[in-house]
Amino acid sequence: MALFGIIGALLWTLLAARSRGVQRITPSDATRLINSEDAVVVDVRADAEYRKGHIVNAINVPQGQLQSELNSLEKYKTRPIITVCRNGQESARAGALLKQQGFDHVHTLNGGLQTWETANLPLVAR
Repeated sequence: MALFGIIGALLWTLLAARSRGVQRITPSDATRLINSEDAVVVDVRADAEYRKGHIVNAINVPQGQLQSELNSLEKYKTRPIITVCRNGQESARAGALLKQQGFDHVHTLNGGLQTWETANLPLVAR
């Protein structure tokens, strides 16, 4: 029963993000967007988690502050945006909010930083 609940929650999150126009991407897709299209990474984890390790040049805007910090992200409105959290749940909601606020190209890292780390991609600590 618990397995069905987990599978259902994962499917709901995936479908909810897609229905809001937020594309889930893999770590290799994210790397390509960062390197070739100057994508901006928005890390929505709490500041303490962010400081332990984050994607190079990621901007930290905790999920709870995203609505009030939208003005600081306006300059990136036409660039690809990749939202990131620990496991992909919070970043999907953040991406939906950005899309709703008129950001053009919003993506979320599928599986969050857990998949980034699994792919042996670098993190920096601050």
